[in-house]
Amino acid sequence: MLNRPTGIGQVAVTVRDVETSTVFYRDVLGLQFLFNAGPDLAFLACGPVRLMLSTPQGAGAVGANSVLYFTVSDIESAHAAIVSRGAANEREPQRAAQMLDHELWLAFVRDPDGNLVGLMEEKR
Repeated sequence: MLNRPTGIGQVAVTVRDVETSTVFYRDVLGLQFLFNAGPDLAFLACGPVRLMLSTPQGAGAVGANSVLYFTVSDIESAHAAIVSRGAANEREPQRAAQMLDHELWLAFVRDPDGNLVGLMEEKR
């Protein structure tokens, strides 16, 4: 039997200031804060996946990360709430694709370092 990955356990985001970004991901997006590991590392939970916030430590550039897409159950109200709590709006919710059994909706905001943060809902 092939030994292979079974899921994503952690995603790292390179940020300029861990404390500022922790406030954004905890208070604006609403992720659960887990712990700090020194001044340059913070960990938050989004379901079973951990988000690691880190300053550049030999790799990564501030604001040039891959896009994180967070699932939400009501994209319109989630997007509005996140923007009202201080996120920079990048794109209002809109249908991105029509599937056989659902519609895929996406919206985007930016974190304090300009990283694009996606919100997604599969509407049935």
